[in-house]
Amino acid sequence: MSTFEEKLRRFAEVAIKVGVGLQPGQKLFVSASVEALPLTRLVVEEAYKAGSRLVVTQLYDEQLNLARYRHAPRDSFEEYAAFMVEARLKALDEGYAWLSILADDPELLQGQDPELIRQASQTAARHSKPFSQRISAFATNWCIIGAASPRWAQMVFPHLPPEQQMAHLWEAIFRVSRVDQKDPVAAWTNHIENLERRVQHLNARRYAALHFRGPGTDLRVGLADGHLWAGGAGRAQNGARCVPNLPTEEVFTTPHRERVEGWVQSSKPLSLHGNLLEGIRVRFEQGQVVEVYARKGQEILEHLLQTDEGARRLGEVALVPHSSPIAQSGLLFYETLYDENAASHIAFGASYDECLEGGHTLSQEQKQAAGANNSLIHIDWMIGSGQIEVDGITQNGQVEALMRGGEWVD
Repeated sequence: MSTFEEKLRRFAEVAIKVGVGLQPGQKLFVSASVEALPLTRLVVEEAYKAGSRLVVTQLYDEQLNLARYRHAPRDSFEEYAAFMVEARLKALDEGYAWLSILADDPELLQGQDPELIRQASQTAARHSKPFSQRISAFATNWCIIGAASPRWAQMVFPHLPPEQQMAHLWEAIFRVSRVDQKDPVAAWTNHIENLERRVQHLNARRYAALHFRGPGTDLRVGLADGHLWAGGAGRAQNGARCVPNLPTEEVFTTPHRERVEGWVQSSKPLSLHGNLLEGIRVRFEQGQVVEVYARKGQEILEHLLQTDEGARRLGEVALVPHSSPIAQSGLLFYETLYDENAASHIAFGASYDECLEGGHTLSQEQKQAAGANNSLIHIDWMIGSGQIEVDGITQNGQVEALMRGGEWVD
């Protein structure tokens, strides 16, 4: 039986070899929470073992952000350290690969002013957009992973004694990240191949729309003209193959910004900017949100949808089987990186260029004409479950079963 230390090292190896897809001689930038320092040390070691010439790390402590909300002047929340974005863009120009290690407190900003949260998040999104656009366009090979932290573990396992919570969260992370398997790298290779076969099938079908049905949900999502499905691994502009989100269980594409109709309700809570949103229910007309409710966090959600015109429209629709390891764990992780891979989901806000034919070369006007959406935000929220059915609507209006009981129809 593997020890915790052995599994943590295998996780670091998977992050470098599978997630980042680090190339021999390539430099690496690692952004990590201080809570993830033990994993970060192993990641750096694995990067050098894989042939990196230089690994640069940047540690952050999210409690410092909380101090801002408590004590900074209210008129200062549109301030931003733009020079940090410039440094990151320069790193991309120099060919650095990118790895982010999250270990956040899901309720960090609970009780803080929603307007300040909106201002800060919108300001950050606006200033960092040049970087986020290049990352999403695979200007380099990149990946995001998670690491257990005490406050996160307490949220996921509130009924366990405090001294057991961290161990249980780490074991859950190892399991859904396939690190508990004999050869995690081989397991990931097989999993990525399965996702790529699913992507190829969906791209061959060229559906005009998807129809979601289930408790509280009757939603038709028209797909963008020239949409492409993606999932699993991506190919960076330098030729490296990477898995941007690890773990990943989804295949996803671009909805048409004006062709979404009906009601949809969330199947899992959404952890957003340190607040928990529960019981979300939304109605769309001609692609735009016209009614919105949330049992918990409605004010936060309403502020989010006021970010810009595109915030009230969809930028992504993703399909995830209910049999995914994350769904089968029975856990709510309170972290979108994990929870979105437990259920089919949609996203308010920006589309991904990779999910549109020629998306990286089209102008903003051309992308919008095809149906893609533009926004400062991209917020995934979960709508799938074992009770959801999904149909594909062909270009001539025929209905084909895609999912029944939350599972793929093969």
